[in-house]
Amino acid sequence: MPMKITDIRVTHVNVPFDAPFWWTAGLYGGASKSIVEVETDEGLVGLGEAPWWHFGEVIKAEIAPALIGADPLDLADCEARCVPPWQITANTGENAASVAFGAVELALWDIRGKAFGLPLYKLLGGAVRKDIPFSEYFAFRPQQDGAGGEMSPEAIVDYCLRMRAEHGSSIFEGKLILGDPELEIRTVRMLREALGAGVQLKLDSNMQWSLTTARWVLREIEPFNIRNYEDPVASFEEMAALRQHSRIPFSTHVPDLRRAVALGAPDTFVCNFAALGGLSRTLKFIAACEAMGKGFWCYSNDLGIMTAAYLHVVAATPWITEASQSLFRWQVGDVIEDGPFRQQNDTVRVPEGPGLGVALDDGAMKRWAAHFAENGPMNHFTDPASPGRYRRLPLN
Repeated sequence: MPMKITDIRVTHVNVPFDAPFWWTAGLYGGASKSIVEVETDEGLVGLGEAPWWHFGEVIKAEIAPALIGADPLDLADCEARCVPPWQITANTGENAASVAFGAVELALWDIRGKAFGLPLYKLLGGAVRKDIPFSEYFAFRPQQDGAGGEMSPEAIVDYCLRMRAEHGSSIFEGKLILGDPELEIRTVRMLREALGAGVQLKLDSNMQWSLTTARWVLREIEPFNIRNYEDPVASFEEMAALRQHSRIPFSTHVPDLRRAVALGAPDTFVCNFAALGGLSRTLKFIAACEAMGKGFWCYSNDLGIMTAAYLHVVAATPWITEASQSLFRWQVGDVIEDGPFRQQNDTVRVPEGPGLGVALDDGAMKRWAAHFAENGPMNHFTDPASPGRYRRLPLN
């Protein structure tokens, strides 16, 4: 008899940062996620993670009832029970079921690895690398409880120098988002002068610049050898126009491969696996990127379950060669044992246990679920012009 899914539990959690950072929509204070546990009649439990907490509600209302009694190893059947045909989602624009199932599908892969006693990277064909690169992150951050305080170019330079001295970091990505292009240009110049030529510098503006301003900013920073600039403007069409004025590569979180190929920009996609519809769809997307000459690396601000999936997929995928994003250093906790992952000398070792190779920390789960229950989800959308609107949440 095939294995059967007997229950799916969803737990909303908050995991704050030690200090919030500024991005296009305001101050970003941490992660609000849904943790998924898929139980089976053989005692195996798979772990998944939704990219945003509200998809956990979709899992509880729609996905879980459809999957009770299903064979967790039959991914095609499980998806067919939950996700409408693409023609429906394409016509309606409603992809919540796809993202919600993507979080659950990660747990199904975890069950598969545990059933065969193999780490996920072996199920995907084996490792081409086991030390997985991640960038260090910097941003303008107000001070909170002794953390943060990097609110000037000098402070950001000092922070990056400290990360290099303490952790061997040589790959840096950051947001310099305070609405001031001259401030960004000056900070980039100071970072390159302080860190030297051998350090990678990547930037992310979260679509903050107009095309006119972006032309100026990229012209000024191009001499400082910028490895990549994520979403410098608000659309692929504007990135294609910007490409005529800059040699700096562009990346995006918007996974529209057809438009990127047709327009010639952006160059790379930076995605969460659940947001792409699950691990199976992610692997197809990466293969399509490879065929069309587009790069791929992984998203940031995920907890240990999704990060473990990133580690395994990058370990098994020769096409992913660049460092993925990372906010590990700022996370004050995680839901997995020994979490959060934190890079040393730019890398994190892929887990060797069966499946994802991570286990829930029961105490941490209770702590961060209580944080969500008591405070509500983290507020990521305050107005940069009104810092007083940031609702500070406790760290524990």
